[in-house]
Amino acid sequence: MDIDQLNEIAIRMTAPGKGLLAADESTRTIGKRFDGIGLENTEDNRRNWREMLFRTTPAMTDHVSGVILFDETLRQKAADGTPLVKLIEDAGAVPGIKVDAGAKALAGAEGETITEGLDGLRERLAEYHDLGARFAKWRAVIDINGEDIPSQYAVDVNVHALARYAALCQEANIVPIVEPEVLMDGDHSIERCYEVTEFTLKRLYAELFDQGVILEGTVLKPNMVIAGKKCADQASHEEVAEMTAQCLLNTVPAAVPGIAFLSGGQSDLDATAHLNLLNEGFDMPWPLTFSYGRALQAAPLKAWNGSDVAAGQKAFNHRARMNGLAALGEWNEGLESEG
Repeated sequence: MDIDQLNEIAIRMTAPGKGLLAADESTRTIGKRFDGIGLENTEDNRRNWREMLFRTTPAMTDHVSGVILFDETLRQKAADGTPLVKLIEDAGAVPGIKVDAGAKALAGAEGETITEGLDGLRERLAEYHDLGARFAKWRAVIDINGEDIPSQYAVDVNVHALARYAALCQEANIVPIVEPEVLMDGDHSIERCYEVTEFTLKRLYAELFDQGVILEGTVLKPNMVIAGKKCADQASHEEVAEMTAQCLLNTVPAAVPGIAFLSGGQSDLDATAHLNLLNEGFDMPWPLTFSYGRALQAAPLKAWNGSDVAAGQKAFNHRARMNGLAALGEWNEGLESEG
């Protein structure tokens, strides 16, 4: 393990005004996105879509610090034969890889899940490093359903797996993104989300410490503290920012190099507005940036529509710039009309 190298990469991943593009959708998930534009889910179409994003400037050079890839994409080449990883590196961004095998039903905890994928992970990480990946991502899914879900059992086994994954990543000189996502599905209040998020993060950092993970070589990818989609009382942007900031200050050690939020089903505008308020209004010990999938890709996908590269790149440039400004606390809604 080269902790100085890991720390340097983690700092690059959360550089000022830049964030992560989460382009790690599975073949099945990207198929659902393509269904929305009537596009067949083929390997060539998946490559064309991602190649279009990775060749977009100034989005990639000015506002994207790293790209989370799916296994297939890490191995793919562009239409002209250039490895997609090289396109990312040439733009100055860091290639990364999703390594978990998804959430499966957790035995003994009806309605809860455990993320799998630890078997053979050491060997896969060595291969991914050889293929150019310098960071990885593992997503733990924490659902909220009434007062009994999540159970402490479900939280504990998920953060234990996150810590095992993180230790293996650092052994392979790969920066682990630790992602304990408290879902915003359901009708829970913002206060209930705060309670569950705070508990989960406290358990996570205790587990990372117990397993010897060096925090200076990690990046946290958390949810924002937000009411469930079906909750009748939706919080304001200001309340989301305030409660998210307080939750992080109560739980995340200052040694962590940076925090890159997931969008978690928020609208493009909400995800950008919340990130901006967090950077504009709070003095935090870490850089706060984005690790967005749909919030960066939904508009470009619709504009691209399978073939219109110029329109897709224009939309991606706009969303990347908006979130880059939000990562500096310099965004306002009036800028959206410039896209």
